[in-house]
Amino acid sequence: MNEYMKEYPDKDNLPVYLDPDQPLEKRVDDLVSRMTLEEKVSQMIYASSAIPRLGIPEYNWWNECLHGVAAAGIATVFPQAIGMAASFNDKLLYKVACAISDEARAKHHEFVRQGDRGIFKGLTFWSPNVNIFRDPRWGRGQETYGEDPYLTGRMGVAFIKGLQGDHPKYLKVVATPKHYAVHSGPEPMRHSFDARVSQKDLRETYLPAFKECIKEGKAESIMGAYNRTNGEPCCASPTLLQKILREEWGFEGYVVSDCGAIEDIHKHHKVTNTPEE
Repeated sequence: MNEYMKEYPDKDNLPVYLDPDQPLEKRVDDLVSRMTLEEKVSQMIYASSAIPRLGIPEYNWWNECLHGVAAAGIATVFPQAIGMAASFNDKLLYKVACAISDEARAKHHEFVRQGDRGIFKGLTFWSPNVNIFRDPRWGRGQETYGEDPYLTGRMGVAFIKGLQGDHPKYLKVVATPKHYAVHSGPEPMRHSFDARVSQKDLRETYLPAFKECIKEGKAESIMGAYNRTNGEPCCASPTLLQKILREEWGFEGYVVSDCGAIEDIHKHHKVTNTPEE
């Protein structure tokens, strides 16, 4: 982007979206207004294409840091999330997340200097996992903070704040609590499973940590789950994504699907209509 801005030596002719002195919302509106439909679609997948005419480089949204920056070379490896939760020390977890985001920032800038914008090189991390660990047969309990909604919420908030930082304007990295919601097995059936849960259990067990991560932690993004919850695919659920997330919790960030979960809506949950041949 810095190289692209050299085309505008006269600041008076600088497009609004390139002007750091303009309000962010105004810059975003200006940029989107300049994009074609095809270009907009190209930005809706995890491997987003470059748009050279607008100075937008390619970007891969997929990154992980549950207990350290993953899959991008040497990084500090902290204990699994379930182990860190056993400390019952959210202040310590905050320090861990700060260290992770320090390394994440440093790695990202070095990769950009090398022209490497591939997978696991960005600043958008699909962590933490704040699902409730009720059954060890699920197989992914080590990613979580355990079975207690209160502890999970406190740990999730601390981790998110450590990742995103406290700058009034810029995020250090983006945190993405997952998998929203009621995602804890059975793992082999996650692409077609319907998690039937009472409203009491939903509100008292499965949603509190997500609510804290959004309202207190101010997570910039959230990931939907593969499964259905009470009949609605989580990544297209009017109840979860609109009524609760947007309207009740006031979430203004963006939602990402779990990998391939959009395909599951049609292929495995079979809640869409197939056009007649």
